[in-house]
Formats: sequence, structure tokens, C-alpha cells
Amino acid sequence: MTSLLGTSLGVFIGLTGIGFGFAAFLAGQAVASKWLPAMTLLPAAIGLALGARFLTFALFEGALLSPLGTIVQFLYLWAVAFVAWRLTLAYKMVHQYPWLYERSGLFGWREKA
Repeated sequence: MTSLLGTSLGVFIGLTGIGFGFAAFLAGQAVASKWLPAMTLLPAAIGLALGARFLTFALFEGALLSPLGTIVQFLYLWAVAFVAWRLTLAYKMVHQYPWLYERSGLFGWREKA
């Protein structure tokens, strides 16, 4: 697992999974609250992944130049941000336009009949 992540699984779960995962969730909510497209999450996830990689190196002696580890961190953080974006967008559509839309599952909405 160390060769894949560039660090131990515990460090990945603690730093990237919880710490930076929370930041990615907030970034997804912020992007959705301004009605921006999901592509806006890419630069945010890249920045968070690079920050997580640096802190992994600086605090826990992980590999700084671990391309595979950085890609795994980026994909995880982008997925968390995208889920938050979609949840927030569905919430906003239903609550901002209650006469037009109703909730359809956790991530979606549909027109009222």
C-alpha cells in the first residue's frame, strides 16, 4: 500500500481522507452555491492534492515525488468535492424553486407533475 499511496494507509486516511476530504467537501459546496459548473472543481482538487502531498512529505516523511500517490489523492479529493457539489446543487434546486422541482433521490431532482 505504501508504494501506491507514497505513505502508510493510516496517514492517507487521517490527512487526506479526513482533513483534506473535509476541505474538498467545503470546496464542492462553495462551487455549487455560486452555481458554477463541476469543471471548476478540478483546479481546487489539484491544489488540495498538492497540499496534501506536501504535508504528507513534511509531517510524516512520505514520498514527495510520488506521481501515483498524488493521482490517488487527487481522484479521492475530486470525488468528495463532486459529491458535495451534486448534493448542494440538488438541495438548492429543490429549495430555491419549490414550485418547479421536487427531490428525486439524494443527488437529483425532477419536475413536479
